[in-house]
Amino acid sequence: MKLGTSGRKTKVGLAPGTLVHIGEKKVEKVVISVLAYNSEKLIEKQLTSIEECVAFKDQSDLNLWINVDGLDRVEVIEKLGNCFNIHPLTLEDVLHTGQRPKMDDYGSYIFTVLKMMLFDAEKDEIITDQISIIFGYNYILSFQEKEEGVFDPLRERLKNPASRVRKNGVDYLAYGLIDAVVDNYFVILEHFGEEIEELEEELIINPCPDTIKTIQTYKRDMIILRKSIWPLRELINGLQRSESELIKETTRLFLRDIYDHTIQIIDSVETYRDILSSMVDVYLSSLSYKMNDVMKVLTVIATIFIPLTFIAGVYGMNFEYMPELGMRWGYPAVMVFMTVIGITMFTYFKKKRWV
Repeated sequence: MKLGTSGRKTKVGLAPGTLVHIGEKKVEKVVISVLAYNSEKLIEKQLTSIEECVAFKDQSDLNLWINVDGLDRVEVIEKLGNCFNIHPLTLEDVLHTGQRPKMDDYGSYIFTVLKMMLFDAEKDEIITDQISIIFGYNYILSFQEKEEGVFDPLRERLKNPASRVRKNGVDYLAYGLIDAVVDNYFVILEHFGEEIEELEEELIINPCPDTIKTIQTYKRDMIILRKSIWPLRELINGLQRSESELIKETTRLFLRDIYDHTIQIIDSVETYRDILSSMVDVYLSSLSYKMNDVMKVLTVIATIFIPLTFIAGVYGMNFEYMPELGMRWGYPAVMVFMTVIGITMFTYFKKKRWV
């Protein structure tokens, strides 16, 4: 059954653990890939049915990584969960793509949910996908809404017999998956850093209504990043401090490194949020400054024309006896006098740096 992101209300009243997909359908066909490996051997293939997983599961000498791209086929997730004795509540969280990043220890396996973020340059927007990772003693299950290629470098490392990931257990592979997701946050932050620098220059040189729209868009993106990275810090800290035997002490050292990375990302996000907030103030100040410039120019022009208007008003009165009206050079004299007054006032304003 497929529900949209607003279809959560359809699930109201159903029993806990009822498997319903809540989210968008992002792939046409569910793809299941498997990697079985140890320090000496590597098997890689795509599965056509869940039943094929049993053959790999029974090989206790191999570490097993099964990756599922596409979550709209509920029966596939359910069969895979039954194959590895995964609790229905875990599968329910896998199918609900609006989950907050978290970590749950079920004893025989550890379940984690992360938000993977990628920047789409064509659409100029952030793409958010949910990644669920379940790892036990010798297996790891990962679920993605669609294939984004984030784990491809990790697959290449697995092909190298001398790599650390081949020599360690699935807990180290789980670390590698989480690390790949966290590294993508740095890519996004680097992009935003460049965009914010350009926006600062635009804000100072030529602010316009589109500038404030861009600022608001970036502020919204920072909120999305913040909502994803803060729970991720708790998730990694929980893995690091977990007493589960599924996580070896050597892997905990690498988890500390990821924890440091999340702190660095959080600091960057908070810094960018502060910068964007200050940009709004700068934008409003720039608008006020431009308005003050306009008002100053209009005021200077109006001030210069006040005495000129007065003179014109005096000589526009319809009195019969005005001696100046009968003078041959009266009109040119008045025009010259008015010009001198205007130039004198403008020079005075210029000297005072009012214009």
